[in-house]
Amino acid sequence: MATMADVARSAGVSVATVSHVLNGTRPVLPHTRRAVLDAVEELGYTPNTLARSLVTSRTRSIGLAVSAISNPYFTEILQGVEAKALEHGYSLLIADPHDDPEHERKVVQLLHERRVEGVIAAPSAQPDGLLAYLGRHRVPAVFLDRVVDAPQDGDARFDQVCAENTGPTARLVTHLAELGHRRIALVAGLPGLSTTAERIAGYRHGLAAAGLPYDERLLAHGDSASAGAERATAALLSLGPPPTALVTANNTMTIGALRALRAHGLSVPEDIALCCFDDFAWADLFSPRLTAIAQPSRDIGARAVQVLLDRLAAPERPARTVRLPCAFVHRTSCGCPDRPESGRADPRRTSRQSAQSAQPAQSMQPVQSGQPVQPVQPVQPVQSERNPS
Repeated sequence: MATMADVARSAGVSVATVSHVLNGTRPVLPHTRRAVLDAVEELGYTPNTLARSLVTSRTRSIGLAVSAISNPYFTEILQGVEAKALEHGYSLLIADPHDDPEHERKVVQLLHERRVEGVIAAPSAQPDGLLAYLGRHRVPAVFLDRVVDAPQDGDARFDQVCAENTGPTARLVTHLAELGHRRIALVAGLPGLSTTAERIAGYRHGLAAAGLPYDERLLAHGDSASAGAERATAALLSLGPPPTALVTANNTMTIGALRALRAHGLSVPEDIALCCFDDFAWADLFSPRLTAIAQPSRDIGARAVQVLLDRLAAPERPARTVRLPCAFVHRTSCGCPDRPESGRADPRRTSRQSAQSAQPAQSMQPVQSGQPVQPVQPVQPVQSERNPS
């Protein structure tokens, strides 16, 4: 196996020069750099990263702790994290906390013990143990997707990267209201998650913006899982009268809601309209095609890495929260025609339950599948409402 000394002899330079070229620790003349890289290629030299980390105390590795890696949303986040990390010469160590607070703290501790230079995590609904560990050991960390408050017993603040949630959810609700729906239900996520609270807030803002009252019976928690959403949707359908439109707060819960609707013999959008938060690869293959909010998942992952690298370069810089815009992807599950002749949606294509009483307001301009999606603008907060927790 070739050594750094072998590379130095082949290139006609010192071992120190080879080290500077490979580690980027000092500028090297272009022709010298080229000679070293040619020698590395010719000899098949592979740097010993373990030995390098012992000398430099740097492993050039990042720990990633996200639950439900099988979820397409988090899979795309992972792809964004990996691509950005590789671009900067970092490797990844990945752990799944399973959204369990105790397991979450343990896996982050294991990542830290393996000397990752920083951690990127999607915190659970009860992240106190995680926050305490990161703060106590001063681990550089970035939270993604879900935001958290600082520990009450300390001054630690963490960088955070997530999508906008409130405005995009309100957009789905107001769109359904403009189609004539007056009983719009929400299948919300796991209580305690910031994404759940923010999407509930968006649901209520959307109702208020449309002049519709908030009815707590039309909000059910699917606990961010397919089975939970199936139960929640069944409970909503048992109401008298049932909702005529449904908003699901993540892609996994959309699947559970669809199962419940099928079990009740209901068709979308003829019997009930459906919009979902989270677009996913096969949303356009459903019949009907799902109207959805698309999150910039890969961008969230890539930005989280960049924010972590900024933190490593400047440990004392103020913590920041980065919010990325979502896009409204207009398809047909909301009840709109596939290719309307004008910007006004046809209320006759909404659910049969709302057809007789529907008095749709002026419709927003839809975005057709295949055309560029529209970024969702934040809504103005409703003064009389407070974000639920």
